[in-house]
Amino acid sequence: MSDPTSALHLEIKELIIEALGLEDISAQDIGNEQTLFGEGLGLDSVDALELGLAIQKRYGIKIDADAKDTRDHFSSVASLAAFVTAKQAA
Repeated sequence: MSDPTSALHLEIKELIIEALGLEDISAQDIGNEQTLFGEGLGLDSVDALELGLAIQKRYGIKIDADAKDTRDHFSSVASLAAFVTAKQAA
């Protein structure tokens, strides 16, 4: 039996690559704790909007772009996975 958290991490990595058209990297190239923006993966605010829409569509959750902690949820794959899990459980 696979670890559901690991499976979700992989799924989110694949979603990032697909939603943002990052054809030159693979899911294995993205670390679970790697920063997604700035010095990390190098995503920007437009990428954040596209990723947010893709996550809402894929997981059927609502993301409040104006919430103060939204930026924190998008800081890494691990934080996104925790956010998705918490939203789905709510």
